[in-house]
Amino acid sequence: MRVIDDAGEQLGIMPTEEALARARTAGLDLIEISPTAQPPVCKIGDYGKLKYEQSKKDKEGRKKHKQFELKEVKLRPKIETHDYETKARMAERLLLDGSKVKVTIMFRGREITYTSFGKRLLDRMSEDMAPLAIVEREPRLEGRNMFMILAPRAVPAGPPKFMSVKTKEQTSAKDSDPSGNSKASEGDGDGQSPASPPVQRVRSHSEQEDAQAQTQVP
Repeated sequence: MRVIDDAGEQLGIMPTEEALARARTAGLDLIEISPTAQPPVCKIGDYGKLKYEQSKKDKEGRKKHKQFELKEVKLRPKIETHDYETKARMAERLLLDGSKVKVTIMFRGREITYTSFGKRLLDRMSEDMAPLAIVEREPRLEGRNMFMILAPRAVPAGPPKFMSVKTKEQTSAKDSDPSGNSKASEGDGDGQSPASPPVQRVRSHSEQEDAQAQTQVP
């Protein structure tokens, strides 16, 4: 196996027993960090400390991994300018908070014969949200509703049009539609990033034999 000391220096390729002896002399463990390499790579170090650092790194990675939520903003085809701006500010807050936004136009009665009004309204919304979002799903008609889906940009292309830029902490507390609109979650499973591959301490032949003896049935 190829051995690295606790300072990160290459010690070269050596037999397992010799590497274990070096680790014992230093009062440390021999840790297998790359078992699939040819030859396998081991490091002399503190096994408990390495496990703690790895778990801490995995925990930080899960915190940074963002789970997208799909939230809905509903409009009517004949919405007034003031009401439209209120809905646009709501969409901006959701996008700044990292959520996807489903913008829905609801048609009632004979309004369904004027779907072009709804299409123009969705085009207006996508244009107003352009600094913060991209159109993930183009406008489409389903039943008596027309909708599109906006996804937040990784890096905003400009400031929001209808509200000042706020931090996530300032906006996350008021990111729901007061009219009781529904929301659905989207994401990759549980929203957690994959954990780093585990490391394990290399045991000598005598330690392995002791472990096997303890597991035998008398």
